[in-house]
Amino acid sequence: MSGSTLGKLFTVTNFGESHGPAIGCVIDGCPPGMLLSEADMQPDLDRRKPGTSRHVTQRREDDCVEILSGVFEGKTTGAPIALLIRNEDQRSKDYGNIADSFRPGHADYTYLQKYGIRDHRGGGRSSARLTAPTVAAGAVAKKWLQERYGVAIHGYLAALGVNKIPFESLDHVHNNPFFAANESMIAELEAFMDRLRKSGQSCGARINVVASGVPVGWGAPIYDRLDAAIAYAMMGINAVKGVEIGAGFHSVDQLGTEHSDEMTPEGFLSNNAGGVLGGISTGQDITVSIAIKPTSSIRLDRQTINKQGESVVINTHGRHDPCVGIRATPIAEAYLALVLIDHALLHRAQNADVQAGVPTVPGGVGASTK
Repeated sequence: MSGSTLGKLFTVTNFGESHGPAIGCVIDGCPPGMLLSEADMQPDLDRRKPGTSRHVTQRREDDCVEILSGVFEGKTTGAPIALLIRNEDQRSKDYGNIADSFRPGHADYTYLQKYGIRDHRGGGRSSARLTAPTVAAGAVAKKWLQERYGVAIHGYLAALGVNKIPFESLDHVHNNPFFAANESMIAELEAFMDRLRKSGQSCGARINVVASGVPVGWGAPIYDRLDAAIAYAMMGINAVKGVEIGAGFHSVDQLGTEHSDEMTPEGFLSNNAGGVLGGISTGQDITVSIAIKPTSSIRLDRQTINKQGESVVINTHGRHDPCVGIRATPIAEAYLALVLIDHALLHRAQNADVQAGVPTVPGGVGASTK
């Protein structure tokens, strides 16, 4: 099965299945000499892991990451870094009733058609559980980007189903189970999720991610555009059905004078471009928004077919997130970090000595809070 590697210079190859003995990844291309331990990755894994509140799947996984290679005497060596996360709380019997049928909205049908075989236990390779190793790899990227360039990456929940969540402050993100940058709406969101869970339904979500401190010049025209790489990576996250950079689809109803980000010696006056022009970073905040579809695994009856092509009714029992977007914030942060470190290394390889002789425009207006 190809398609398990992300990146060009900083590459991450993901392996494992949702109900296999372990999941993990191999990072290749990490610069040598950076201090690195499991403690650098565990906080982001703890943010993503299941069972952290009543609003997410109650599968109990510690998601403790193990470094198997690529680190010696506490420092990266430049060799491949192998990371392992053991699965500890699989309940494969919960999926016995779907072994012969296809869940609507899930990858069951397409996997079987493509490979002629599928692991129905928890979705196998199509499970969002496979984002855990990528979050660990993203933590490595975050650390290097912060130490080398001062880049900081923060995400937050901007909408939960029909509930739009006004931005208040990033200080609130770590103080609630939704990663919402809003303190006043938490009780309302809790009540919404309680009703949703009891009904057996699921909902989608919108996540905003912001990278600040990105220098001007990362990315390249045509096929290596920074925004294209970000969109490609974000669409690789389970359940993501839409990606916006900067103003995104709001650009459709803007006028030219409104959308174009004017420049002054003091900085940009707006950031509708989301920090990218012509595929190259402007030095402003990189702003990304992703749309996450409702969870496909729900206990309500739906029509489908079985392997024989016969019409059947299916419902999915077991432990599932009523909204997978609740745990997606650290995932989106990780994927953005992986794209940025790759483009930082690509820029350093070809353009580190370039001196344009043009003053750098300060970042000016920063993060989008749409």
